[in-house]
Amino acid sequence: MVGAVAAPDDPAAARGIARRAQSDVYRAGVSGARPAVPTQPGALEEAARAALSPEAFAYIAGGAGAERTVAANRAAFARWQVWPRPLRDVSVRDLGARFLGVDRPTPLLLAPLGVMELAHPDADLAVARAAAAMGVPYVLSNQASVPMERVAGSVPEGARLFQLYWSASDELNASLLRRAEAAGAEAIVVTLDTHLLGWRTRDLDLGYLPFTRGMGIAQYTSDPVFRELVRARAGSSTGGSKVRVTPKTIAAGISIARNGAAVTGSPSLRGNLRSPLPRLAVETFLDVFSTPALTWDDLAKARTWTSLPLILKGIVHPDDAARAVDEGLDGVWVSNHGGRQIDQSVPTLDVLPAIVERVAGRVPVVFDSGVRGGADAFIALALGATMVALGRPYAYGLGIAGETGVREVIRNVLAELDVTLGLAGLTAVRDVDTAALRRTDG
Repeated sequence: MVGAVAAPDDPAAARGIARRAQSDVYRAGVSGARPAVPTQPGALEEAARAALSPEAFAYIAGGAGAERTVAANRAAFARWQVWPRPLRDVSVRDLGARFLGVDRPTPLLLAPLGVMELAHPDADLAVARAAAAMGVPYVLSNQASVPMERVAGSVPEGARLFQLYWSASDELNASLLRRAEAAGAEAIVVTLDTHLLGWRTRDLDLGYLPFTRGMGIAQYTSDPVFRELVRARAGSSTGGSKVRVTPKTIAAGISIARNGAAVTGSPSLRGNLRSPLPRLAVETFLDVFSTPALTWDDLAKARTWTSLPLILKGIVHPDDAARAVDEGLDGVWVSNHGGRQIDQSVPTLDVLPAIVERVAGRVPVVFDSGVRGGADAFIALALGATMVALGRPYAYGLGIAGETGVREVIRNVLAELDVTLGLAGLTAVRDVDTAALRRTDG
Protein backbone atom coordinates (compact mmCIF):
# COMPACT_ATOMS: atom_id res chain seq x y z
CA MET A 1 0.00 0.00 0.00
CA VAL A 2 1.24 3.47 -0.85
CA GLY A 3 2.01 5.69 2.15
CA ALA A 4 0.38 8.91 3.31
CA VAL A 5 -1.35 11.01 0.68
CA ALA A 6 -0.07 14.57 0.46
CA ALA A 7 -2.83 17.11 1.06
CA PRO A 8 -3.38 20.22 -1.07
CA ASP A 9 -4.37 22.30 1.98
CA ASP A 10 -3.70 25.62 0.24
CA PRO A 11 -3.73 26.84 -3.38
CA ALA A 12 0.05 26.69 -3.68
CA ALA A 13 0.15 23.09 -2.47
CA ALA A 14 -2.55 22.11 -4.95
CA ARG A 15 -0.20 23.07 -7.79
CA GLY A 16 1.61 20.06 -9.11
CA ILE A 17 -0.49 17.49 -7.23
CA ALA A 18 -0.33 15.20 -10.26
CA ARG A 19 3.46 15.06 -10.19
CA ARG A 20 3.52 14.34 -6.46
CA ALA A 21 0.83 11.67 -6.74
CA GLN A 22 2.58 9.89 -9.59
CA SER A 23 5.92 10.15 -7.84
CA ASP A 24 4.51 8.69 -4.63
CA VAL A 25 2.92 5.76 -6.45
CA TYR A 26 5.91 4.92 -8.64
CA ARG A 27 8.49 5.29 -5.87
CA ALA A 28 6.48 3.02 -3.60
CA GLY A 29 6.06 0.60 -6.49
CA VAL A 30 9.82 -0.03 -6.54
CA SER A 31 9.43 -1.95 -3.28
CA GLY A 32 6.30 -3.72 -4.44
CA ALA A 33 3.70 -1.44 -2.84
CA ARG A 34 0.49 -0.73 -4.68
CA PRO A 35 -2.15 1.98 -4.24
CA ALA A 36 -4.79 1.19 -1.64
CA VAL A 37 -7.53 1.61 -4.26
CA PRO A 38 -7.52 1.20 -8.06
CA THR A 39 -7.02 4.41 -10.01
CA GLN A 40 -9.15 3.30 -12.98
CA PRO A 41 -12.85 4.09 -12.30
CA GLY A 42 -14.20 0.76 -13.54
CA ALA A 43 -11.67 -1.19 -11.52
CA LEU A 44 -12.48 0.96 -8.46
CA GLU A 45 -16.15 0.01 -8.73
CA GLU A 46 -15.36 -3.68 -9.17
CA ALA A 47 -13.02 -3.67 -6.16
CA ALA A 48 -15.80 -2.10 -4.11
CA ARG A 49 -18.23 -4.77 -5.31
CA ALA A 50 -15.82 -7.42 -4.03
CA ALA A 51 -15.26 -5.63 -0.71
CA LEU A 52 -18.88 -4.83 0.18
CA SER A 53 -21.89 -6.96 1.00
CA PRO A 54 -24.35 -7.42 -1.87
CA GLU A 55 -26.86 -5.18 -0.05
CA ALA A 56 -24.32 -2.42 0.60
CA PHE A 57 -23.01 -2.42 -2.96
CA ALA A 58 -26.51 -2.40 -4.41
CA TYR A 59 -27.52 0.57 -2.27
CA ILE A 60 -24.41 2.61 -3.15
CA ALA A 61 -24.04 1.68 -6.82
CA GLY A 62 -27.65 1.28 -7.85
CA GLY A 63 -29.91 3.63 -9.76
CA ALA A 64 -33.58 3.97 -10.58
CA GLY A 65 -35.43 1.53 -12.82
CA ALA A 66 -33.31 0.09 -15.61
CA GLU A 67 -30.54 2.52 -14.58
CA ARG A 68 -30.70 4.33 -17.90
CA THR A 69 -30.09 7.65 -16.15
CA VAL A 70 -26.89 6.35 -14.60
CA ALA A 71 -25.73 5.34 -18.08
CA ALA A 72 -26.94 8.62 -19.63
CA ASN A 73 -24.98 10.66 -17.10
CA ARG A 74 -21.82 8.87 -18.17
CA ALA A 75 -22.68 9.00 -21.88
CA ALA A 76 -23.08 12.78 -21.65
CA PHE A 77 -19.37 13.13 -20.87
CA ALA A 78 -18.53 11.12 -23.99
CA ARG A 79 -20.07 13.90 -26.08
CA TRP A 80 -17.20 16.22 -25.13
CA GLN A 81 -13.50 15.99 -25.90
CA VAL A 82 -10.62 18.01 -24.48
CA TRP A 83 -8.33 19.88 -26.90
CA PRO A 84 -4.64 19.11 -26.23
CA ARG A 85 -2.64 22.34 -26.51
CA PRO A 86 1.17 21.86 -26.28
CA LEU A 87 3.99 24.42 -26.42
CA ARG A 88 2.63 26.50 -23.57
CA ASP A 89 4.35 27.08 -20.25
CA VAL A 90 2.25 25.08 -17.77
CA SER A 91 4.98 24.45 -15.24
CA VAL A 92 2.96 26.17 -12.51
CA ARG A 93 -0.73 25.29 -12.26
CA ASP A 94 -3.41 26.51 -9.86
CA LEU A 95 -6.49 24.43 -9.06
CA GLY A 96 -7.94 27.12 -6.80
CA ALA A 97 -11.62 28.12 -6.99
CA ARG A 98 -13.77 30.63 -5.13
CA PHE A 99 -16.95 29.30 -3.55
CA LEU A 100 -19.30 30.94 -1.04
CA GLY A 101 -16.94 33.87 -0.74
CA VAL A 102 -13.97 31.67 0.21
CA ASP A 103 -10.90 30.86 -1.86
CA ARG A 104 -10.64 27.06 -1.97
CA PRO A 105 -7.52 25.08 -2.91
CA THR A 106 -9.50 23.02 -5.43
CA PRO A 107 -12.92 23.08 -7.15
CA LEU A 108 -13.90 19.71 -5.66
CA LEU A 109 -16.62 18.95 -3.09
CA LEU A 110 -17.63 15.65 -1.56
CA ALA A 111 -21.35 15.22 -2.23
CA PRO A 112 -23.61 14.08 0.62
CA LEU A 113 -23.90 10.29 0.71
CA GLY A 114 -26.05 8.60 3.33
CA VAL A 115 -25.61 5.41 5.31
CA MET A 116 -21.84 5.25 4.93
CA GLU A 117 -21.75 2.67 7.71
CA LEU A 118 -22.68 0.29 4.88
CA ALA A 119 -19.20 0.87 3.46
CA HIS A 120 -17.08 1.11 6.62
CA PRO A 121 -17.61 1.22 10.41
CA ASP A 122 -15.95 4.65 10.64
CA ALA A 123 -18.51 5.94 8.12
CA ASP A 124 -18.82 9.74 8.04
CA LEU A 125 -15.90 10.21 10.43
CA ALA A 126 -13.49 8.59 7.97
CA VAL A 127 -14.90 10.61 5.08
CA ALA A 128 -14.67 13.88 7.04
CA ARG A 129 -11.08 13.19 8.06
CA ALA A 130 -10.07 12.39 4.49
CA ALA A 131 -11.82 15.46 3.11
CA ALA A 132 -10.19 17.75 5.67
CA ALA A 133 -6.76 16.24 5.01
CA MET A 134 -7.18 16.92 1.29
CA GLY A 135 -8.59 20.42 1.70
CA VAL A 136 -11.95 19.48 0.19
CA PRO A 137 -15.28 20.63 1.70
CA TYR A 138 -17.56 17.77 2.75
CA VAL A 139 -21.34 17.98 2.59
CA LEU A 140 -22.62 16.16 5.66
CA SER A 141 -25.61 14.00 4.80
CA ASN A 142 -28.95 14.30 6.55
CA GLN A 143 -28.90 10.49 6.34
CA ALA A 144 -25.53 10.16 8.05
CA SER A 145 -24.44 7.31 10.29
CA VAL A 146 -22.78 9.74 12.73
CA PRO A 147 -24.37 12.87 14.26
CA MET A 148 -23.11 16.14 12.81
CA GLU A 149 -21.79 17.35 16.18
CA ARG A 150 -19.56 14.31 16.52
CA VAL A 151 -18.20 14.79 13.00
CA ALA A 152 -17.51 18.47 13.65
CA GLY A 153 -15.82 17.68 16.95
CA SER A 154 -13.68 15.00 15.37
CA VAL A 155 -12.53 17.20 12.47
CA PRO A 156 -12.93 20.81 13.62
CA GLU A 157 -10.62 22.11 10.90
CA GLY A 158 -12.66 20.61 8.07
CA ALA A 159 -14.80 22.75 5.80
CA ARG A 160 -18.36 21.43 5.88
CA LEU A 161 -21.84 22.06 4.54
CA PHE A 162 -25.03 20.32 5.65
CA GLN A 163 -27.59 18.61 3.45
CA LEU A 164 -31.25 18.90 4.45
CA TYR A 165 -33.90 16.49 3.30
CA TRP A 166 -36.98 18.63 3.87
CA SER A 167 -38.95 16.72 6.50
CA ALA A 168 -42.70 16.60 6.97
CA SER A 169 -42.06 18.28 10.35
CA ASP A 170 -41.09 21.95 10.17
CA GLU A 171 -40.02 21.82 13.81
CA LEU A 172 -37.58 19.06 12.92
CA ASN A 173 -36.30 20.98 9.90
CA ALA A 174 -35.67 24.05 12.03
CA SER A 175 -33.89 22.00 14.68
CA LEU A 176 -31.61 20.32 12.15
CA LEU A 177 -30.62 23.66 10.63
CA ARG A 178 -29.93 25.22 14.02
CA ARG A 179 -27.69 22.28 14.85
CA ALA A 180 -25.91 22.51 11.49
CA GLU A 181 -25.16 26.18 12.01
CA ALA A 182 -23.89 25.52 15.53
CA ALA A 183 -21.71 22.68 14.15
CA GLY A 184 -19.90 25.05 11.80
CA ALA A 185 -21.64 24.37 8.49
CA GLU A 186 -20.92 27.03 5.87
CA ALA A 187 -24.19 26.52 3.98
CA ILE A 188 -27.33 24.42 3.81
CA VAL A 189 -27.83 22.20 0.77
CA VAL A 190 -31.56 21.55 0.41
CA THR A 191 -32.04 18.35 -1.56
CA LEU A 192 -35.22 18.69 -3.60
CA ASP A 193 -35.44 15.55 -5.70
CA THR A 194 -36.12 12.91 -3.05
CA HIS A 195 -39.57 14.01 -1.86
CA LEU A 196 -40.56 10.59 -3.23
CA LEU A 197 -38.17 7.65 -2.94
CA GLY A 198 -37.02 6.56 -6.39
CA TRP A 199 -37.88 3.13 -7.83
CA ARG A 200 -34.52 1.56 -6.97
CA THR A 201 -34.65 -1.87 -8.48
CA ARG A 202 -31.48 -3.34 -6.98
CA ASP A 203 -32.70 -2.55 -3.46
CA LEU A 204 -36.22 -3.75 -4.25
CA ASP A 205 -34.97 -7.07 -5.57
CA LEU A 206 -33.03 -7.60 -2.34
CA GLY A 207 -35.91 -6.33 -0.19
CA TYR A 208 -33.36 -4.07 1.47
CA LEU A 209 -33.65 -0.50 2.70
CA PRO A 210 -31.03 0.34 5.35
CA PHE A 211 -33.28 2.80 7.17
CA THR A 212 -35.62 -0.04 8.11
CA ARG A 213 -32.67 -1.51 10.02
CA GLY A 214 -32.13 1.72 11.94
CA MET A 215 -29.13 2.68 9.78
CA GLY A 216 -28.48 6.16 8.40
CA ILE A 217 -30.77 7.98 10.85
CA ALA A 218 -28.18 9.29 13.31
CA GLN A 219 -29.01 12.95 12.56
CA TYR A 220 -32.58 12.17 13.57
CA THR A 221 -32.07 10.05 16.68
CA SER A 222 -29.64 12.68 17.99
CA ASP A 223 -32.21 15.46 17.50
CA PRO A 224 -34.36 16.63 20.45
CA VAL A 225 -37.37 17.38 18.25
CA PHE A 226 -37.22 13.95 16.63
CA ARG A 227 -36.91 12.25 20.00
CA GLU A 228 -40.04 14.06 21.13
CA LEU A 229 -41.84 12.79 18.03
CA VAL A 230 -40.77 9.25 18.95
CA ARG A 231 -41.98 9.67 22.54
CA ALA A 232 -45.32 10.97 21.26
CA ARG A 233 -45.61 7.95 19.01
CA ALA A 234 -44.80 5.67 21.92
CA GLY A 235 -47.65 7.22 23.89
CA SER A 236 -50.14 6.39 21.17
CA SER A 237 -48.66 3.10 19.97
CA THR A 238 -50.84 -0.01 19.95
CA GLY A 239 -47.92 -2.38 19.62
CA GLY A 240 -47.49 -2.48 15.85
CA SER A 241 -47.99 -5.31 13.42
CA LYS A 242 -46.59 -8.79 13.89
CA VAL A 243 -43.66 -9.89 11.74
CA ARG A 244 -42.48 -13.37 10.87
CA VAL A 245 -39.44 -14.29 12.97
CA THR A 246 -36.50 -15.40 10.83
CA PRO A 247 -32.73 -15.09 11.20
CA LYS A 248 -32.91 -11.93 9.06
CA THR A 249 -35.68 -10.52 11.27
CA ILE A 250 -33.50 -11.08 14.32
CA ALA A 251 -30.49 -9.47 12.62
CA ALA A 252 -32.63 -6.47 11.65
CA GLY A 253 -33.90 -6.19 15.22
CA ILE A 254 -30.37 -6.18 16.59
CA SER A 255 -29.36 -3.51 14.06
CA ILE A 256 -32.35 -1.36 15.05
CA ALA A 257 -31.58 -1.80 18.74
CA ARG A 258 -27.91 -0.98 18.30
CA ASN A 259 -28.68 2.16 16.29
CA GLY A 260 -31.50 3.12 18.63
CA ALA A 261 -29.32 3.73 21.67
CA ALA A 262 -29.57 7.48 21.05
CA VAL A 263 -33.32 7.47 21.63
CA THR A 264 -33.28 5.15 24.65
CA GLY A 265 -30.26 6.76 26.28
CA SER A 266 -28.99 3.29 27.16
CA PRO A 267 -25.77 1.68 25.93
CA SER A 268 -27.20 -1.76 26.73
CA LEU A 269 -28.02 -3.79 23.63
CA ARG A 270 -30.22 -6.10 25.71
CA GLY A 271 -32.15 -3.15 27.10
CA ASN A 272 -32.57 -1.62 23.68
CA LEU A 273 -33.84 -4.93 22.31
CA ARG A 274 -36.55 -4.89 24.96
CA SER A 275 -37.43 -1.22 24.47
CA PRO A 276 -40.02 -0.27 21.82
CA LEU A 277 -38.30 3.10 21.22
CA PRO A 278 -35.68 2.00 18.62
CA ARG A 279 -38.40 0.40 16.47
CA LEU A 280 -40.64 3.43 16.92
CA ALA A 281 -37.74 5.69 15.91
CA VAL A 282 -37.49 3.82 12.60
CA GLU A 283 -41.24 4.08 12.07
CA THR A 284 -41.18 7.79 12.92
CA PHE A 285 -38.32 8.40 10.51
CA LEU A 286 -40.12 6.61 7.69
CA ASP A 287 -43.16 8.81 8.34
CA VAL A 288 -41.42 12.19 8.50
CA PHE A 289 -38.37 11.73 6.25
CA SER A 290 -39.78 13.75 3.35
CA THR A 291 -42.88 15.49 2.07
CA PRO A 292 -44.25 15.42 -1.49
CA ALA A 293 -46.13 18.64 -0.69
CA LEU A 294 -42.97 20.80 -0.72
CA THR A 295 -43.27 23.88 -2.96
CA TRP A 296 -41.32 27.04 -3.75
CA ASP A 297 -43.34 28.94 -1.17
CA ASP A 298 -42.12 26.64 1.60
CA LEU A 299 -38.48 27.48 0.97
CA ALA A 300 -38.93 30.91 2.53
CA LYS A 301 -39.31 29.21 5.92
CA ALA A 302 -35.68 28.16 5.85
CA ARG A 303 -34.64 31.81 6.02
CA THR A 304 -36.30 31.98 9.46
CA TRP A 305 -34.51 28.83 10.61
CA THR A 306 -30.92 29.75 9.69
CA SER A 307 -28.74 32.62 8.56
CA LEU A 308 -26.59 30.32 6.44
CA PRO A 309 -26.58 30.45 2.61
CA LEU A 310 -29.12 28.14 0.99
CA ILE A 311 -28.20 26.02 -2.04
CA LEU A 312 -30.87 24.07 -3.91
CA LYS A 313 -29.72 20.58 -4.93
CA GLY A 314 -31.59 18.61 -7.58
CA ILE A 315 -31.97 21.39 -10.15
CA VAL A 316 -32.07 20.05 -13.73
CA HIS A 317 -34.46 22.34 -15.61
CA PRO A 318 -33.07 25.79 -16.56
CA ASP A 319 -36.37 27.43 -15.56
CA ASP A 320 -35.96 26.08 -12.03
CA ALA A 321 -32.41 27.43 -11.88
CA ALA A 322 -33.59 30.86 -12.97
CA ARG A 323 -36.38 30.84 -10.42
CA ALA A 324 -33.98 29.83 -7.65
CA VAL A 325 -31.92 32.93 -8.38
CA ASP A 326 -35.01 35.13 -8.65
CA GLU A 327 -36.26 33.80 -5.30
CA GLY A 328 -33.00 34.88 -3.67
CA LEU A 329 -31.41 31.48 -3.11
CA ASP A 330 -27.64 31.46 -2.76
CA GLY A 331 -26.68 28.68 -5.14
CA VAL A 332 -27.94 25.95 -7.46
CA TRP A 333 -26.70 22.39 -7.51
CA VAL A 334 -27.23 20.65 -10.83
CA SER A 335 -27.95 17.02 -10.00
CA ASN A 336 -30.28 14.15 -10.83
CA HIS A 337 -29.22 12.32 -7.67
CA GLY A 338 -26.71 10.24 -9.59
CA GLY A 339 -29.51 8.59 -11.52
CA ARG A 340 -31.13 7.23 -8.36
CA GLN A 341 -34.51 8.93 -8.65
CA ILE A 342 -35.92 8.89 -12.20
CA ASP A 343 -35.14 6.30 -14.83
CA GLN A 344 -34.55 7.96 -18.23
CA SER A 345 -34.01 11.37 -16.62
CA VAL A 346 -32.31 14.21 -18.45
CA PRO A 347 -28.54 13.83 -17.89
CA THR A 348 -27.12 16.70 -15.90
CA LEU A 349 -24.12 17.50 -18.09
CA ASP A 350 -26.40 18.07 -21.09
CA VAL A 351 -28.29 20.85 -19.28
CA LEU A 352 -25.36 22.39 -17.40
CA PRO A 353 -24.53 25.01 -20.11
CA ALA A 354 -28.16 26.20 -20.29
CA ILE A 355 -28.36 26.48 -16.51
CA VAL A 356 -25.08 28.37 -16.34
CA GLU A 357 -26.42 30.76 -18.98
CA ARG A 358 -29.64 31.38 -17.06
CA VAL A 359 -27.84 31.85 -13.74
CA ALA A 360 -25.45 34.30 -15.45
CA GLY A 361 -22.89 34.30 -12.68
CA ARG A 362 -25.27 35.58 -10.03
CA VAL A 363 -24.81 32.53 -7.77
CA PRO A 364 -22.43 29.57 -7.77
CA VAL A 365 -23.35 26.47 -9.76
CA VAL A 366 -22.37 23.11 -8.27
CA PHE A 367 -22.44 20.05 -10.52
CA ASP A 368 -22.70 16.33 -9.89
CA SER A 369 -23.97 13.05 -11.40
CA GLY A 370 -21.68 10.92 -13.52
CA VAL A 371 -18.35 12.33 -12.34
CA ARG A 372 -15.81 9.51 -12.11
CA GLY A 373 -12.45 11.23 -12.57
CA GLY A 374 -10.49 14.41 -13.06
CA ALA A 375 -11.13 14.65 -16.80
CA ASP A 376 -14.87 14.61 -16.04
CA ALA A 377 -14.37 17.41 -13.53
CA PHE A 378 -12.44 19.39 -16.15
CA ILE A 379 -15.31 19.06 -18.65
CA ALA A 380 -17.89 20.18 -16.08
CA LEU A 381 -15.76 23.18 -15.13
CA ALA A 382 -15.28 24.08 -18.80
CA LEU A 383 -19.06 24.03 -19.23
CA GLY A 384 -19.45 26.54 -16.43
CA ALA A 385 -19.64 24.71 -13.11
CA THR A 386 -18.21 26.64 -10.15
CA MET A 387 -17.56 23.48 -8.15
CA VAL A 388 -17.77 19.77 -8.99
CA ALA A 389 -19.09 17.26 -6.46
CA LEU A 390 -17.83 13.69 -6.22
CA GLY A 391 -20.14 10.92 -5.02
CA ARG A 392 -19.96 7.16 -5.57
CA PRO A 393 -16.17 6.96 -6.17
CA TYR A 394 -15.33 8.10 -2.64
CA ALA A 395 -17.87 5.65 -1.21
CA TYR A 396 -16.11 2.92 -3.15
CA GLY A 397 -12.79 4.05 -1.72
CA LEU A 398 -14.27 4.01 1.78
CA GLY A 399 -15.52 0.47 1.32
CA ILE A 400 -12.17 -0.77 0.03
CA ALA A 401 -9.72 0.94 2.36
CA GLY A 402 -11.51 3.23 4.81
CA GLU A 403 -10.14 6.73 5.29
CA THR A 404 -7.04 5.95 3.24
CA GLY A 405 -9.24 4.84 0.38
CA VAL A 406 -11.23 8.07 0.43
CA ARG A 407 -8.04 10.13 0.49
CA GLU A 408 -6.58 8.25 -2.45
CA VAL A 409 -9.77 8.64 -4.49
CA ILE A 410 -9.75 12.40 -3.86
CA ARG A 411 -6.05 12.57 -4.69
CA ASN A 412 -6.54 10.63 -7.91
CA VAL A 413 -9.36 12.88 -9.11
CA LEU A 414 -7.41 16.04 -8.33
CA ALA A 415 -4.23 14.66 -9.89
CA GLU A 416 -6.03 13.79 -13.13
CA LEU A 417 -7.66 17.23 -13.13
CA ASP A 418 -4.22 18.79 -12.73
CA VAL A 419 -2.78 16.70 -15.58
CA THR A 420 -5.73 17.51 -17.84
CA LEU A 421 -5.43 21.22 -17.08
CA GLY A 422 -1.76 21.27 -18.04
CA LEU A 423 -2.10 19.11 -21.14
CA ALA A 424 -4.91 21.38 -22.32
CA GLY A 425 -2.38 24.22 -22.19
CA LEU A 426 -3.96 25.95 -19.19
CA THR A 427 -2.51 26.95 -15.85
CA ALA A 428 -5.55 27.83 -13.71
CA VAL A 429 -9.00 26.36 -13.18
CA ARG A 430 -10.47 29.86 -13.40
CA ASP A 431 -9.33 30.00 -17.06
CA VAL A 432 -11.07 26.78 -18.10
CA ASP A 433 -13.97 27.40 -20.49
CA THR A 434 -15.64 25.89 -23.56
CA ALA A 435 -12.68 26.83 -25.77
CA ALA A 436 -10.91 23.87 -24.16
CA LEU A 437 -13.57 21.45 -25.44
CA ARG A 438 -14.76 19.99 -28.72
CA ARG A 439 -18.34 18.76 -29.04
CA THR A 440 -18.78 15.33 -30.61
CA ASP A 441 -21.74 13.13 -31.44
CA GLY A 442 -20.13 10.24 -29.60
